[in-house]
Amino acid sequence: MPIPQTIRINPLDLQGNIAIGISLPFSKPFNSTYSTKDQIKSNLLNLLLTDTNERIMNPIFGCNLKKFLFEGITENNIELLIDSLSNSISIFIPEITVQNILAVPNPDYNLIDLSVNYIIKISQTPDQVTVQFQ
Repeated sequence: MPIPQTIRINPLDLQGNIAIGISLPFSKPFNSTYSTKDQIKSNLLNLLLTDTNERIMNPIFGCNLKKFLFEGITENNIELLIDSLSNSISIFIPEITVQNILAVPNPDYNLIDLSVNYIIKISQTPDQVTVQFQ
């Protein structure tokens, strides 16, 4: 006999007409998010794009990813970047479990393509965020 699976849903997702946050990138007028999945993705983008000491009243929020571009793109720096990012996500976005962080450097153009694969803990839904830093 198959074992039934329980799917946990955030109660806010059941009320589809109530906005729970603002999506990124910002636009005019602001676009609202109506599901926890969309809001978690926006929160993760916000974390990735913010440097520490940049956010008022929360100076430790952020990842400092831009600093890695100016230190020279080396294999050692990529490992430090991934460790720093994993630590920041675990502190500021505890609602997700990071599955994989892929950082693909392009030193000729001083670029890093960053991809974060994660699972939303409450629903076990996989998702991904990809950003290019230059």
